[in-house]
Amino acid sequence: QVELVESGGGLVQPGGSLRLSCAPSRSIFSTNNLGWYRQAPVKERAWVASDIRGCNTFSSDSVKGRFTFSRDNAKNTAYLQMYNLKSEETAVYYCNTAPVPRPWGQGTQVPVSS
Repeated sequence: QVELVESGGGLVQPGGSLRLSCAPSRSIFSTNNLGWYRQAPVKERAWVASDIRGCNTFSSDSVKGRFTFSRDNAKNTAYLQMYNLKSEETAVYYCNTAPVPRPWGQGTQVPVSS
């Protein structure tokens, strides 16, 4: 059973912007902290940003000021708005519960390249 579905990835040029979406099941969305993670080629998966049930949001130092986590409760959807993307941020991006993730979904690929 797929619990988390990410979308919105795609090729973007360095300096560009992209918004990722995550549509977890309603029970997961309403009762859990959610987070975004990413896994670059040949690297470990890393935390990017998360919230506390839609109240406070946190992000890693490397993306602070450029990436924004948000939720739309009416749409049962979480977002990661990314600005000024860098080539080294090429990765598969995943959403999941935070800080303890559930089984991972497929993720959405974000190649950052000119």
